[in-house]
Amino acid sequence: MKKKVITRRDFLRAAAVAPLAGALSCAARAVPTPKEESITNVPFSPIPGGKWESAASPEKSRVVLVRDQNAVADDKKFNAEVIQKMLDDAVKALFGEKDPVAAWKKIVKPTDIVGIKTNSWRSLPTGAEVEQAIKRRLMDAGVPEDKIGIADSGVLNNPIFQQATALINARPARAHYWSGMGGCIKNYIQFVPNRPDYHGDACADLASIWYLPPVKDRTKLNILVMLTPLFHNIGPRGFNEQYLWPYKGLVAGQDVVAVDTAGLQILKAQRLKHFGEDRPFETSAHHIALADTKHKLGNSDPAKIELIKLGWQTDILI
Repeated sequence: MKKKVITRRDFLRAAAVAPLAGALSCAARAVPTPKEESITNVPFSPIPGGKWESAASPEKSRVVLVRDQNAVADDKKFNAEVIQKMLDDAVKALFGEKDPVAAWKKIVKPTDIVGIKTNSWRSLPTGAEVEQAIKRRLMDAGVPEDKIGIADSGVLNNPIFQQATALINARPARAHYWSGMGGCIKNYIQFVPNRPDYHGDACADLASIWYLPPVKDRTKLNILVMLTPLFHNIGPRGFNEQYLWPYKGLVAGQDVVAVDTAGLQILKAQRLKHFGEDRPFETSAHHIALADTKHKLGNSDPAKIELIKLGWQTDILI
């Protein structure tokens, strides 16, 4: 038999095909049924400029999406016990721990002063059930109750937030007149004295707030509350309850840009499902991508995000 010579071109061609074969293999794996509670690593669906990617790497931002069909009752009331479990499962998966308190001890120390930045918009607040679930685990991790504060407006004058060594950022996802989507990035606009300064170009530079002294390097966890997100809205004061839907989920991660990217994908998918067309938001949500490409705050490229899905899978939309 004639000996085949492997050229450099042959080698490069083989190397190029290998990742594609791996991706197809991942795509062919069985999708978990809605009853399964096991952790499933899955890639994002592609967005413009993005690509499929399933293998985790140190450069990736880990984001956990957890859902439970019992998290929200038919009357839209939140189930505190279920939400506590959802938060525990998300944090355990995020930090690779079997015990939620052990996971929280990777977030905070007993010597920390912790501000929980919530959102108190009357039509769709973060919810006391979420706030208290966070506070309970902070205390379990050793943070004294008098060193924990929960606030939205007025954080700049709040003694806990003025001294805070750690911040937990939690707010509901919603279509937003000024920024396209109101998410975890936008939740820090209360840390500036004049919010309209950041409304230009659809709040394009919201990410710059994250480099200001009151918050820089202090955020330990971001929780995008998607229990009943608002997927459509018109006008700066607009709210229509028919555009709330019981998604019954929480999105958690340390990379706020990656967390908001996941939330935006879900809102877009729900809008497509509801309207039957790819209808744009009233205002573009490009501040999320710019938080990555311009401000270098985190990852908005789906190829750089490891998405972990937990719990209820029905109509997960991502």
